[in-house]
Amino acid sequence: MNKYFGSNLKSDIPAGIVVALVALPLCLGIALASGAPLFSGIIAGIIGGIVVGAFSGSELSVSGPAAGLTVIVLNAIATLGNFEAFLLSVFVAGAIQFILGIMKAGIIGHFFPASVIKGMLSAIGLILILKQIPHALGDDRDYEGDESFYQPDGENTFTEIIMAIQNIDLGALLISLFALAILIAWEQPIIKKQSWTKILPGPLVAVISGVVVNKLLYPNLFPELIIAGKHLVTLPKSGSFSDFFNNLTFPDFGQFTNPQIYTTGVTIAIIASLETLLSLDAVDKLDPYKRIASTNQELKAQGLGNMLAGVIGGLPVTAVIVRSTANISSGGRTKISAVFHGILLAMSVIFFPDVLNMVPLSALAAVLLVVGYKLTKPSIYKSCYQKGYSQFIPFIVTILAILFTDLLTGIIIGIVVGLYFVLRANMHQAITIQEDESIITITLEKDVSFLNKAYLRRHLREIPPNSHVIFDETDSIFIDQDIMETIEDFRNTAAEAGITMEIKQPENTKNRKFSVG
Repeated sequence: MNKYFGSNLKSDIPAGIVVALVALPLCLGIALASGAPLFSGIIAGIIGGIVVGAFSGSELSVSGPAAGLTVIVLNAIATLGNFEAFLLSVFVAGAIQFILGIMKAGIIGHFFPASVIKGMLSAIGLILILKQIPHALGDDRDYEGDESFYQPDGENTFTEIIMAIQNIDLGALLISLFALAILIAWEQPIIKKQSWTKILPGPLVAVISGVVVNKLLYPNLFPELIIAGKHLVTLPKSGSFSDFFNNLTFPDFGQFTNPQIYTTGVTIAIIASLETLLSLDAVDKLDPYKRIASTNQELKAQGLGNMLAGVIGGLPVTAVIVRSTANISSGGRTKISAVFHGILLAMSVIFFPDVLNMVPLSALAAVLLVVGYKLTKPSIYKSCYQKGYSQFIPFIVTILAILFTDLLTGIIIGIVVGLYFVLRANMHQAITIQEDESIITITLEKDVSFLNKAYLRRHLREIPPNSHVIFDETDSIFIDQDIMETIEDFRNTAAEAGITMEIKQPENTKNRKFSVG
């Protein structure tokens, strides 16, 4: 095991650095949007990396505070009255998740339609591109990590881009273009085959180049282009271990008898678990080594993470697809990259916040733009279209629903549409109907469930008078009681229309024939 992790360090360490750089502004932005202390976002990122990463059921998934929970957190803090009471709800949510993992509830994660998961990934790719365009142009009014169409500042995804175009910061724009050029160059075969690119991933070089341009090139040649303030990462400073621990917030255990604590805890547990399972399924599809993560182990890991977050003052954590995709794109191979990113977040607050506060948001925007493109490449749309409308329509509906609402709402809409096509296909595959003049053969395939009842009843109503109907059950292994009752009801009423009926059963059962009329 040690040899396995050790052999991948040269890939995992650089990937962990990139993920930490991407995670920093996301942690801060989500905390800001949640109405929570900024430090709580960093704590959640640290726990998501070190604790959840270490116990995770996935090698590549990265956890941290999630944009999908911002509204819930904001409302919960207001309802409960203070952040300390909310932390108790986070602890309760973690305990529930851990219990769900023990009860093997993670199996739910294997039942999401593939077309919906692909749609989710492509939608996140589009959102990354659309949301990062303003940051690349130097307009940083909307917080990093916002995934919702309607923004807290009253704008939406598209009006924000229009406003950004009208307020371009040239210094930030040039840095993002330079970083993009590096990222594109790193994808070229002549660069990718160089051994040193395994140690220096393109995203890390792109971010460092942004710092160099703003701190060395601009001051000496173009001082008017220097960017500062809101255009840079703004990391809270601790200065020492004692300062770091002084920033921790502890839950109000005196609220244990407050029923709202448990209502909020259940809500967080359900939504955080759903988002985690969706992200885990998506990461499995992106994993170049095609490993399948343990969903039950992941729920336990998330539960441990959220219990700890509730105890020391962190926001609730989930598996997060943006950070996970950045990890994969940067060459991460094992969970060491996620753990190392958490260690870096902790070290950055204590030891070198001033260094990270030099990183331009426009350089990070360039990294996320490329991550977004990889998630929503035109070839993905073409591949889904070629698989037929039963795959393409749920895929497109999921994309549009997520794009114009938010991640969880869009996923629910996509799942509903996806399930419709699954049920529709099941109805046609479980029962086949053939007509030969007045003889109608209804073949019941291997498994026929109650979901096929409506389809069967509709076709039975359409059978013309004086027909001979054959129910072929010779290949059936399971027939639901609802289906059997439907056939029996048809037999009892068929006489009125002069219909005869025959049932063919497996060889070990004597064929039954009903003559009615």
